[in-house]
Amino acid sequence: MTTTAPAAPVFPLRRSTSPASDEARAAALAEPGFGRYFTDHMARVSWDAERGWHDHRVEPYGPLTLDPATSVLHYGQEVFEGLKAYRHADGSVWAFRPRENARRLRESARRLALPELPESDFVAAVEALVRADAPWVPAGDEASLYVRPFLFASEPFVGVRASRRAELVVIASPAGPYFPRGLAPVSIWVSPDQHRAARGGTGAAKGGANYAASLAPQVDAAARGFDQVCYLDARTGSLLEEIGTMNVAVVRADGEVVTPPLGGTILAGVTRASLLRLLADAGHRVSERRLPLAEVVDGLRSGEVVEVLACGTAAVVTPVGRLAGDGFDLTVGDGSPGPLTAWARATLTDLQHGRAPDPYGWLHRLV
Repeated sequence: MTTTAPAAPVFPLRRSTSPASDEARAAALAEPGFGRYFTDHMARVSWDAERGWHDHRVEPYGPLTLDPATSVLHYGQEVFEGLKAYRHADGSVWAFRPRENARRLRESARRLALPELPESDFVAAVEALVRADAPWVPAGDEASLYVRPFLFASEPFVGVRASRRAELVVIASPAGPYFPRGLAPVSIWVSPDQHRAARGGTGAAKGGANYAASLAPQVDAAARGFDQVCYLDARTGSLLEEIGTMNVAVVRADGEVVTPPLGGTILAGVTRASLLRLLADAGHRVSERRLPLAEVVDGLRSGEVVEVLACGTAAVVTPVGRLAGDGFDLTVGDGSPGPLTAWARATLTDLQHGRAPDPYGWLHRLV
């Protein structure tokens, strides 16, 4: 007996009566920054315990009206995703592995006791929004449309239980490089006593509460003059886990690339998984294993560690030029982007922007 996948839902479009002017949109696309401007529409889907997912639509971008007792405001029951739409040279627009984002949103929702959105609904919501706001997708080597789906508990009640109502909203923002300096190396402060996640917690979920907890360590790192913070594991305080909102990897002198295993405390980055596949297929030895801070520090001092990099959807692949913490302050290599980091960034972005073939079928056409 064969089964067929459910049909993709239809997202009726209610066009904005006050879209941005051509001039305002052109100005935003010329210097988008990151997360500063937003497109004319947003996709939405509602859920309740009686009807399930319903009322799929694309509507004008605008404020959300929430009762003061709305559950998410009190208990933080919220998860989100981030992916990008890329304009190729022929004018078409593509997403990069959106089904992986759909899968991760489902897993995050399960951990936060939120309803799991079907993959077909996730992909259709992204497609519908990007089609409606296609003129907002910029062109250029470092340009993209950042798409932010988020799912939150919307039932108005004050009580500690899973909400019986939820709302998915998808918004989009034209984006330039996450770090304005592009491939310029970033400086990292290793936090000795503030941890991102613990085993059995919500570290593998992409939830707003995890990011809220990261803000104080980031403020501390910035006050010390660093761009980002690196977290160690909560159990031993000795193992590298993540850098800011990004996964981390190191390159050894023999060409081995080492990255911490996921294990429930580290976010399963789509960029991370893609990068590891590209590296392995290019002949590099890739190891997912525990990565002690002491090993990295000793390796930087001896020359056995030649590159450190961070990766994520927003920043793609970013070189680390300086790593410091209690008792050490070290330059990575000669402080400039390493060759493998530069290769990885160029290879991945060329694939995403359609400048190189896609042998993996990772690209998904939107427009």
